[in-house]
Amino acid sequence: MKNKNTYWIIAGGISVITFFVHLIIGQIDLINPLIESGLTTQVKTELLAVWHMISLLLLATSVVFIFFGIKNFPTSITICLLSNLYLAFGLIFIIVSIYIMTFAPQWILLLPIGIFGLLGIKKHSI
Repeated sequence: MKNKNTYWIIAGGISVITFFVHLIIGQIDLINPLIESGLTTQVKTELLAVWHMISLLLLATSVVFIFFGIKNFPTSITICLLSNLYLAFGLIFIIVSIYIMTFAPQWILLLPIGIFGLLGIKKHSI
């Protein structure tokens, strides 16, 4: 992969996996039971919309990581922003898991995306 940023491509690949896990498993395990619950129609509608806004975000950031990795763009500001967002998202799941005392494993996929993104910036600047 000469002249490509492998770290960014890996971050994009993990993000694609996260997108499909979120879209399929999350829909089945989390969203469908909530949709079938006694929540109001308004709450169900907004919950489903926000859920798939995150699905779209996961897909879009996958494309950015992979595209930037293949093209090895000279600027890494966008990747820096996305990587730090993924780190923050992962930390939110860790903090909430500790606070609620329930294991939420989403951070296992989110943190590596941020880490690989930042590693790619370091590689890019060398």
